[in-house]
Amino acid sequence: MFKSFCKNVLICAIVAVGLVPLAYFLKVQYGSAQDTPPVEKVDSEYPGQDEIGRRIDNIAFGVGEWLQFDIGYGFINAGTATLEVQEVIDYEGRPAYQLVSTANSNKFFSSFYPVRDRVESIMDAIGLFSWKFDKQLREGKYRSRRQYSFDQVRHEVVYKGDTIEVAPYVQDALSALYFVRTQNLEVGKSIFVDNFTDGKNYPLEVVVHGREKVKTKAGVFDCLVVEPILRSSGIFQHEGKLTVYLTDDRLRLPVMMKSKVVVGSITAELTDYRLGRLEQF
Repeated sequence: MFKSFCKNVLICAIVAVGLVPLAYFLKVQYGSAQDTPPVEKVDSEYPGQDEIGRRIDNIAFGVGEWLQFDIGYGFINAGTATLEVQEVIDYEGRPAYQLVSTANSNKFFSSFYPVRDRVESIMDAIGLFSWKFDKQLREGKYRSRRQYSFDQVRHEVVYKGDTIEVAPYVQDALSALYFVRTQNLEVGKSIFVDNFTDGKNYPLEVVVHGREKVKTKAGVFDCLVVEPILRSSGIFQHEGKLTVYLTDDRLRLPVMMKSKVVVGSITAELTDYRLGRLEQF
């Protein structure tokens, strides 16, 4: 969802001119997300044996979860973006989440700079790591598609004909967000995530700065304030600081994302959502 790191790690899409920054980021009553009805928990048909050697409990998201955001630059609305857990599929004998992010410019901006972006990640439902990534960008006259699959046994990926070594349980740009949501986030501490994006390994540090009450069109939420930082020189120099607000409950819903740019800031604000169902694998 970002032209650089932000487009790649939180994934929505890009509207590439400074005035139309839709491509930067990737529900329903006032109150905490914990006040919403509980997520249904069902047993999965898949066996519990984890042949790859990692199992992570997930009580944050499940199939059917759908999040919708307004993308704005100051007081200007540029379009909408969605994050969705569409279904559980069978990927080489293992259950995997199909994660999809879309970004679309609104009618006004589409008249001179249409954006229709789609990003898909296939994420292992047991170990919560990436198997496959597909990014399709349609921005103005620009067209791009990048696809790659991870070999999580050999710890490598083939990208544009080159075989690149990656860390065990590596994440892609979209799965990284969902993985972070399942982790124990504590104020004043960081977690670290190995991420591969567009041919490069990017160690990602996620800093938990504090707590804050956040008001959105979807309601008012008690949130943890986190900042993802790429531990690589030069990555953030042109994109500014990114702040993500995750609900301070088991769901860790991203309800707002803000990025400082040279002039002003870009915001993704939750406007609607639907919870998913948890499954045991």
